[in-house]
Amino acid sequence: MTQAQNAVGRPREWWGLVHVVQGATLYDAAKQMESAGFDGITALQIYAPPFVPLAVAAAATQRLRIATGIAVAATRSPLETAMLAMDLDRVSQGRFILGLGTGVLSVNMGAYGLPEYKLVAHLRDTVSAVRHIVNGAHKGLQPYEGTYFKADFKEAMLTPPPVRERIPIWIAALRDRVLQLGLETAEGLMLHALWSPGYTADMGPVIDGSLRKYGRNRRDIEINAWPWVAINNDQRQALDDSRPTVAAYAGIKAYESFFEARGFLKEARICQTAEQNHGDVSSILHHVPDEMVKAFVACGSIEQVLEQLEPYWKTADSLCPMTPYRQLSPEKLYFYGGGLFQLVAAAKK
Repeated sequence: MTQAQNAVGRPREWWGLVHVVQGATLYDAAKQMESAGFDGITALQIYAPPFVPLAVAAAATQRLRIATGIAVAATRSPLETAMLAMDLDRVSQGRFILGLGTGVLSVNMGAYGLPEYKLVAHLRDTVSAVRHIVNGAHKGLQPYEGTYFKADFKEAMLTPPPVRERIPIWIAALRDRVLQLGLETAEGLMLHALWSPGYTADMGPVIDGSLRKYGRNRRDIEINAWPWVAINNDQRQALDDSRPTVAAYAGIKAYESFFEARGFLKEARICQTAEQNHGDVSSILHHVPDEMVKAFVACGSIEQVLEQLEPYWKTADSLCPMTPYRQLSPEKLYFYGGGLFQLVAAAKK
């Protein structure tokens, strides 16, 4: 049984993901998550923005916090992002958190058609612009002159007063520069699944030191970690079902350093050859050993998984466990998704 407190001595919180499915199904899923004891709901941006499923989840619930996890900052104007944040904060009656991240530059340029730009500088500009707009749109916006976003707002209509003039912003942290941006400017961090349990625990002192540098207290920021979890009493099957997801992420060149840090550089480079073949990792799964899967995915029974997740709580305030998903049938996705409900129920006892 896990301890009751998180890294700052408060009750541990558990978040869950929702996806775009038929509206009634999504509505019911959000209500079930609230009844099961989840503390928050988030939604991903793969290509489409994550705001639509969160609006349904917000309408279905009374208590759960609602967060984008994440919205890629550069794929829409900061004005639109700010207005969406205020809308969702209104729909949820003040429960919304705007999770922002950089995304991957090659995807942003190659899929969204964006010009080349500096990821972290753009994210910093977006955070500043969104705060400017949320705080002032109902009063009359003053001009904004940022690195990437510039607007005079001369023709901007006044909006109704927002539920909150400062909506919390959480930053998706992967590498040091964006981590530092979050620690300096944001109300929270979302830690990528590639932040393994040991790595996350080791980063605690680094985070504390950076907060001191920025004149902030650890309680000024909320840390939300996103571990991969495969609940299955047959641990061997859980490992095998998780292997394609680990292989797929190892195949992304931008993530190589995380696998190198865990001692799997050779395996990651083999996986990169598969990624070049439209992401088909089937041919290289035998190059992904059990130890590599275990480094990034908590696999096994509920008791085994809770034990494997324990190091996160040295650094994190909340966890948002995700299931592996690559090469899994709808039936297996449903099975592992159900395991997350069981995990939260057991952790909340």
